[in-house]
Amino acid sequence: MIQLRPAAARGHADHGWLRTWHSFSFADYHDPAEMGWGALRVLNEDVVAPGQGFPTHGHRDMEIVTVILSGALEHRDSLGNGAVIRPGEVQRMSAGTGVRHSEFNPARDAATHLLQIWIHPQAAGGAPGYEQRAVPEAPGATLLASPDGRDGSVRIGQQAALWRVRLAPGEDFTAPLAPGRFGYAHVVAGQLRANAQTLAAGDGLKAADETAVRFVADAAADFLWFDLPA
Repeated sequence: MIQLRPAAARGHADHGWLRTWHSFSFADYHDPAEMGWGALRVLNEDVVAPGQGFPTHGHRDMEIVTVILSGALEHRDSLGNGAVIRPGEVQRMSAGTGVRHSEFNPARDAATHLLQIWIHPQAAGGAPGYEQRAVPEAPGATLLASPDGRDGSVRIGQQAALWRVRLAPGEDFTAPLAPGRFGYAHVVAGQLRANAQTLAAGDGLKAADETAVRFVADAAADFLWFDLPA
């Protein structure tokens, strides 16, 4: 099964300081048919205005991964971590038994464009944790998050993996799917095809009961690929 999740079908809100698009139900956007995909619960595309951000708030029992597309984001949390995240880096915060944090755009004249991802943990009640790593902005597939932290990825408490894939026009990427696994793609930029579906920026693609999904770039393409437990 391959199913397109069109960009235009996402939830959207414009708060002035924040423009946001929700691939799955979040905040004031609720669709009973879009409560996540496998262990993937939230995929938000956010644009944060200069000097603005999310004040201190709490989370529990969620693996939260942040990918900066442009600009920067300043992070502070109740674990004592303070850092600025930029393109070419990936951040993981394990909420576990509870963590409070804030995130702000430190720039005076440039918006911050980011993806925030929530993945259900394999087990509830774990210890909160934080990790930030530099990742190469290289052609092909780069592993961003995994359960064992392999290949320089951040370690998440779930049997899930997240890649960022960059393809030149005409290049392809095949993502295998083991039995019982779910796949999800989110297009950051460009245009590509997956089986009979054509995807552009903001589109998502759900996959299940497939042995593999093959992506072919019609133009230079940049997308995320999730391999997820059901």
